[in-house]
Amino acid sequence: MGLLTFKGGLHPYDGKDLSKDKPITEYLPQGEMVYPLSQHIGAPAVPCVAKGDRVLVGQRIAEAGGFVSANIHSSVSGTVKAVEPRMTVSGAKVNSIIVENDGQYEQAEFTPVADRTPEAVIAAVREAGIVGLGGAGFPTHVKLSPKEPDKIDTIIINGAECEPYITADYRCMMEIPEQVISGLNLILSLFPKAKGVIGIEDNKPDAIAKMRELCKSESRIEVAELKTKYPQGAERSLIYAITGRAINSGMLPADAGCIVDNVATAIAIHEAVTMGKPLYERVVTVTGDAVNAPGNFKVKAGTNAAELVEAAGGFKIRPEKVISGGPMMGMALGTLDVPCGKTFSSLLCFTKDEVAACEPGNCIRCGRCVEVCPAGLMPTKLSEVADHGDFALFDQLNGCECVECGCCSYVCPAKRRLTQSMKTGRREALALRRKKA
Repeated sequence: MGLLTFKGGLHPYDGKDLSKDKPITEYLPQGEMVYPLSQHIGAPAVPCVAKGDRVLVGQRIAEAGGFVSANIHSSVSGTVKAVEPRMTVSGAKVNSIIVENDGQYEQAEFTPVADRTPEAVIAAVREAGIVGLGGAGFPTHVKLSPKEPDKIDTIIINGAECEPYITADYRCMMEIPEQVISGLNLILSLFPKAKGVIGIEDNKPDAIAKMRELCKSESRIEVAELKTKYPQGAERSLIYAITGRAINSGMLPADAGCIVDNVATAIAIHEAVTMGKPLYERVVTVTGDAVNAPGNFKVKAGTNAAELVEAAGGFKIRPEKVISGGPMMGMALGTLDVPCGKTFSSLLCFTKDEVAACEPGNCIRCGRCVEVCPAGLMPTKLSEVADHGDFALFDQLNGCECVECGCCSYVCPAKRRLTQSMKTGRREALALRRKKA
């Protein structure tokens, strides 16, 4: 049997050699910490501290604002300076808790879960404020509470890390694989009929070998070797590659009998249950030719992005572009004065040679965007429809199935901004649906 894969996709420049062999290094921030109250999908968290309060590492400083929301915990000890709007990586100002870091890192008391019933495990995940760390930020306790749990037969841990340059999950699999497996086993304890699958692309043979060796004694867990192709780590692509089941934009993975969690999320679940530790830090890759010492760092949530550049040795030349996340789906930053939140996986600092700055031309009808689209769409047609503002037609042509992976823009010889048009079309078409509902 060949390597597991999906339809469409492409092979962008990898860029992982800059940081893949750099061990995880802990970084202790020096400046003030900023904790946006919206670091997740769902309702913003509600502050439970006020100006002047002293807080400890791991102390809850904001409570979930509803079922689909997440707690937020301090990653340092210090004093609350303010609760006020601050700029985030999205470019929007979000109400945030500002903590003056005292540099002492005095820790709150953590209590492991003794009786690991399904209810206790989910409660620990909820209390820890765990969200999907692969980028989406969906509250994990909600994901682990499907309407029909008996129909869940496959738990997938996403170790593909298909975005170029990012190596944070790879280093976690190399350095703390036992915690990944422990987290997966805790999820499996919630779904007795399910099997666990750790999906890893074949460009990480050492991680595959390490995981397979550790899984020899695990009767319910296997490691799936995936073909290296972007966007293999996208939820729909991963589910199709491993199970052969197709899902669309109107479905959840649970509708296909699956739950998908990221490697870092599995580690966070392990820490929450076995240590009582909330989610207040994560591994982040800082890389690109513009920094002196690319690497992988254990970063406290709330750390200023400018400090991460210093952690990587500072800039060796002025960057042409700085991106939060991957080069395919990440966000270009207009300033480094933004905090690293829970979903902040990487900081890419690119030189002019690493960035293609071209004016878009006219479509030459080559069809490359259609060939690589993992959703089987016609991006060239859909982008034209979106640019003309016909969002009802965009929806009729299944434009809302777009996963915003960026493949179409990457291969376009005319350098048309297809993905941007698709994002706009999808956003407006979904808004039109809600208006009609």
